[in-house]
Amino acid sequence: MSLSDKKPVAAPSHAIEIHLDEVLIARDMTLTELADRAEITIANLSILKNGHARAIRFSTLTKLCEILSCQPGDLITYSRAAPPGETGHGHAERVTR
Repeated sequence: MSLSDKKPVAAPSHAIEIHLDEVLIARDMTLTELADRAEITIANLSILKNGHARAIRFSTLTKLCEILSCQPGDLITYSRAAPPGETGHGHAERVTR
C-alpha cells in the first residue's frame, strides 16, 4: 500500500482529520520515539493517530509541535463532506485558509 492509499481516519461524530502518520514519516520518526520524547504513552498517541481521540490538550499539542517542528495545522485539519453533486465522488473537502 502506498502513502497515497492511506487516508486520515475521522471519527463519525466530527470532521477533524489527524495527520500524525504523515508528519512522522516526513520526520523519519517512529511513534515510539515520539512517545518517549513527548512523555506520552504509545496507547494515547495511537488513539490520536487513529482519529479516535475526543479531545487534545493544548499542552499536548504544544509538545507535539515542538518535537515535530510543525504547526497545529500540519497535524490536524477540518474536513467537511462536499454537498452531493459538487465533486461527483462524495469525497471530503479539506478546508484551508
